[in-house]
Amino acid sequence: MEGDMKTMDSEQLREYAHKMVDFIADYYKDIETFPVLSQVQPGYLRELIPDSAPARPDSFQDVLDDIRDKIIPGVTHWQSPEYFAYFPSNSSIAGFLGEMLSAGVNVVGFSWITSPAATELETIVMDWLGKALKLPDAFLSTGHGGGVIQGTASESVLVVLLAARDKILRKVGEDAIRKLVVYISDQTHASMQKACKIGGILPRNIRILETDSSTEYALSPELLTKTISQDIALGLIPLFLCATIGTTSSAAVDPLLALGKIAKSNGLWFHVDAAYAGSACICPEFRPYLDGVEEADSFNMNAHKFFLTNFDCSALWVKERNALIHSLSTKAEYLENKASQENMVVDYKDWQIPLGRRFRSCRTSTYSGLQWELR
Repeated sequence: MEGDMKTMDSEQLREYAHKMVDFIADYYKDIETFPVLSQVQPGYLRELIPDSAPARPDSFQDVLDDIRDKIIPGVTHWQSPEYFAYFPSNSSIAGFLGEMLSAGVNVVGFSWITSPAATELETIVMDWLGKALKLPDAFLSTGHGGGVIQGTASESVLVVLLAARDKILRKVGEDAIRKLVVYISDQTHASMQKACKIGGILPRNIRILETDSSTEYALSPELLTKTISQDIALGLIPLFLCATIGTTSSAAVDPLLALGKIAKSNGLWFHVDAAYAGSACICPEFRPYLDGVEEADSFNMNAHKFFLTNFDCSALWVKERNALIHSLSTKAEYLENKASQENMVVDYKDWQIPLGRRFRSCRTSTYSGLQWELR
């Protein structure tokens, strides 16, 4: 790119940023003219791109031309109005503007002190969203729980599974990990099985319960009860139940209230994966699908689906934040600071797998604030 990027002044930034926004605006204006599914063949780009990085900078216009001529043909256009694969279109103008701000500020908010606003805004926005979904107060930051923005639902289910695992192993001993059992339906997202692999749950202890069209592919409370009883008789330890609101394969909705009562009576951690359809439950006519969520220990929905926030943004709430912290906290010396040591603040590094984290709440709050203005 022309000029030294390290010495780019604010006026150059303004010039290039305007060009980039124009490029993206034109892309959205023309998006309906593109084939939704990319028509290129595997390896197409290697024939168009040099084998090594350029020795001399290109102009910004040359970069944009390369994107238009070489990259766009290899894009599957997720935001096209004719795109119907996987899950719904996941962005908006307001979300994009928030993404710009988040990328421009570019903080790494793993602990409160690394950027107080990043932490505190996330706590506030997650409470906003929890209230919009009419989640029980136990999921809000004012109690023992709270919300955190993960990258994807796969990360959400992994961290709560680890929290559940470690919580029970503290009671029964680490050697009991080979006895822990996880219960899911045959409609549950495959990320649950991946989480079990990472969490050390034996494949033979993952109960994939069969569903059928007679119940619209919802998980049967009777089958769950029967399976748990059989496992207890074998000396196994029921650990975790994952219910789903809007499965990816069939959009099935599990009966939360009945499943939650079974989980509670058997000491299971009850997680509700509402990644696909949970955000629709903000609408009053769909909120009944969440009846019974009060029985859950954790709940997540993907704001980067129906909620029109740019990928990646998965909202996770837990009733017992200390369960996450005990499982995922790190105490390296270089992370120490007075606010954290005196338990005055939230450090979201202890609520997730990686240390680093983006300023996602900046993007989400920008969408929330602008959505009505842009109508």
